[in-house]
Order: sequence, then C-alpha cells, then structure tokens
Amino acid sequence: MSLMLEEARNAPERIRGQLQRNADVLASLGAQLRERPPSAGMTVARGSSDHAAAYFAYLCMKRLGIPVASLPPSLSTLAKASWHLDGQLAVAISQSGQSPDLVATQEALARGGARTLALVNTPESPLGRASDLEVPLYAGEERSVAATKSYLATLSAAAQLLAHWTQDQDLLAALDTLPERLGQAADQDWSEAVEALAGADRLMVIGRGAGLAVAQEAALKFKETCAIQAEPFSGAEVRHGPMALVEAGYPVLVFAPPGAEQAGLLELADWLGDVGARVLLAGDESVAGRHLTLSDAGHEDLQPLSVIQSFYRMAAELAEARGSDPDQPRHLRKVTCTL
Repeated sequence: MSLMLEEARNAPERIRGQLQRNADVLASLGAQLRERPPSAGMTVARGSSDHAAAYFAYLCMKRLGIPVASLPPSLSTLAKASWHLDGQLAVAISQSGQSPDLVATQEALARGGARTLALVNTPESPLGRASDLEVPLYAGEERSVAATKSYLATLSAAAQLLAHWTQDQDLLAALDTLPERLGQAADQDWSEAVEALAGADRLMVIGRGAGLAVAQEAALKFKETCAIQAEPFSGAEVRHGPMALVEAGYPVLVFAPPGAEQAGLLELADWLGDVGARVLLAGDESVAGRHLTLSDAGHEDLQPLSVIQSFYRMAAELAEARGSDPDQPRHLRKVTCTL
C-alpha cells in the first residue's frame, strides 16, 4: 500500500481527534467573530491548501454573506501593496507554515489592520507566529508528497469553524459522525475509473458550489500522482469555452453529491454523454446511471469531504496502475518555499 493511500485512510481518525481538540478554541473564535463580525475576508495559501481555502471561502459567502477572496502572495512580496483592512479576517492555510511568501503576506495583512488566523499542520510554525491565532490541523506527519489527510483536515477545521461561528447545531452534529462516514467513503470501490483512465493523458474534472474545491484538488492529484493533464471546471462554466475540447471518448469526471447543485450536474453529465464524452459520474445512491458511488457525509456542506476521500483511494490505485509512485512525484518536494 502506498503512503498516499495509507495516509488517506488515516484521515478519519485524525479528524476525530482534531474535532475534539479544537472544539473549545473554535467555539471561542466563533463567539469573537459574532461579536465583531468582519465585513470581508481573504485567504492566503498555495496548492492543495488553496483549494481548501476555496471551500472555506464558499461556505463563508454562502452562510454569512461576506465576500472572501484568495489573495496572490505576490501582491505583498513583489508588488508591495499597501493594505487597508481594518477588522477584516485573513486566513492563511499551510501544511508546514514555512513558505516565506505566505508568512510575509500574513505579516503585511496584519500591518494593514486585518485579524489573522492560521490553519497549520505543523504547530508553532513561522506562519502561526505571524498570525493572531494558530489553529493546529492535527493531521500528523504526512510522508507522501501528495497531501491527503492534511487537506481533509483543513476542510473539517473550516467546517467546524463555520459551524461555531454560525451556531449551526445541525452541522456540529454532522461533524460528530464525519469520521465514521469518511471511513465508509474510503472503502468505496472506484475501480471503473481506474480502468477508464489507465491510458488517459487528459481529462476534465467537474464540480460546483463547495464541491468545486474538491474538483480542483482532484485535478491537481491527477497531475502530480498520475501525470495526467487534468483541468477542473465549475459545472456552470464548462460550456463557456472548455466544451470545445470534448471529442469522442474524451474523459470527464463529474462529482455530483447530494445538494442544490446536483440536478444541474446530472443534466450536464447527460449532455456530455450525448456529445460523445466518456463520462465518469460520481453520485449517491439516488442517482440513476452513476458509475462511482458516493457515501453520504451527513450534511450538504460536508459532502465534498466524502467525495475527495473516495477519490484519493482511486487516485493512488490509478497511479500504481500507470506505473507511477504516488508518494514521489517527479520534480516535487514535500515543502515548497516560494517568494
């Protein structure tokens, strides 16, 4: 078993401990944010962490009605932008908390008046020290270059923060059952996707809403572990140009979990099949014609975690079927330091 798959399977227990250990600090932070609500938010991250930030941003905008933008660190490190952010919330996300551009950006946002929060898997990191509050992800050491459990732990931490911030008891209750449900998701057999993609050199990955964040993460994993040129798109955007790429047999992976976005994604999957695409449809048991089964995460806002947990198993198996080592992608290192 690859380290990537081993670590993905370890995610449910890591998240169980994380939810318990962070409950008090996130409840306190949620109360502070209700007392002094920010008018806007921003995220600072790279790679998989930036995809997790997109999930956090979507939930913030959906639940709180405040805009949240992903900031390019180069605005601070290269362009030397002068920030005016009194009372706004800046959330930095990183596995290691060591990348100089993330640290410098968080420091610049703090000087501009932002309240700063870091979600970091390595406690007492430089990024954590540059922030008003550091929330550990408790994912444990991740030895595979391909991040899995730290990405899932970031999503669960974001959901827990939003649940406390909005005092959503249904979401908090669903988080209590999340580790068990993720264990079920890890056992889903997506071998049909392994067979379909074993010889692929390109594909699209489609999601929508909070699920776009896991489509982005899946596309990255296809690139780094399987050397497949995968591109993520929102189901609402794919007809605005990217559809011109689709020809007979072109593979498209569609994530369609339960929720408001599902109906539109199923309609798109049908249309893609009609024009000749090789559609791999991931849906729950209510979806007729699904190829890949999704486990229920217990709450609409948690469904992306179930999706990506099942995907990680498939991606690790696909990499090995293609003769690749998912733990050691070429040219990549575990910690990336950018300026």
